[in-house]
Amino acid sequence: MTPTRTIDAIGLLCPLPVLRLRKALQTLASGETLCLLADDPVAQIDIPHFCVEQGETLLSSTPQEGATAFLIRKT
Repeated sequence: MTPTRTIDAIGLLCPLPVLRLRKALQTLASGETLCLLADDPVAQIDIPHFCVEQGETLLSSTPQEGATAFLIRKT
């Protein structure tokens, strides 16, 4: 699946990856997807929690060259 948008949050620490995700989701239409790249270890907890709290769908979280790629669908 090719995401509509990719956000590079590599090098950013909590809470910045989640804040960037929140801002980007506001610009997407329902059903569109985005990929968030983050290397903050806390993102492994924060991103799934954010998705549950906001009602968004976390499709996958995949390790990728020192970071994690989170694929999220806007509901």
